[in-house]
Amino acid sequence: MQQVKIAAVALLAVLVLCSCGAGSQPSAGGSAPDGQSSSGESAQPAGTYQKITPQQGREMIDAGGVTLVDVRTAGEYAQGHIPGAILVPNDIIASRPLEKLPDKSAPIILYCRSGSRSKQAADKLLAIGYRQVYDMGGIIDWPYDTVTGGESAPPVNTADSEVSAL
Repeated sequence: MQQVKIAAVALLAVLVLCSCGAGSQPSAGGSAPDGQSSSGESAQPAGTYQKITPQQGREMIDAGGVTLVDVRTAGEYAQGHIPGAILVPNDIIASRPLEKLPDKSAPIILYCRSGSRSKQAADKLLAIGYRQVYDMGGIIDWPYDTVTGGESAPPVNTADSEVSAL
């Protein structure tokens, strides 16, 4: 009977230690803000995206080299969007090739109105092979300037010359 108790305690200890280690891995939608490792590669594991704040998104946009994507409808985009954003509605992601996002290894920041569609879009982009996806949530939390109209300013990613709305 003594051996059974010892075995049970040992098993419990192993389970506790394993569960502590599992919490250290970033998950989809995780909140690790650093996005880049010391080698310049994305710090996020394959198959996950990073949830970032508007402030973190602004810093990434200002640093350059990212594509800012509005996943709302064309009507919502025309009413107001973040300068430099391109329109790729959530509804078309995964339903056809994304000509506006040809480089699946390039960093992409997504936003919508409140955060729901940007999360859906992040999951879809990962499923079709995009590797550096950042979910900035909703434009309602964006404390900086926005612009109106059907077309955006030139995109942050200058390799993407198509800037008109779909």
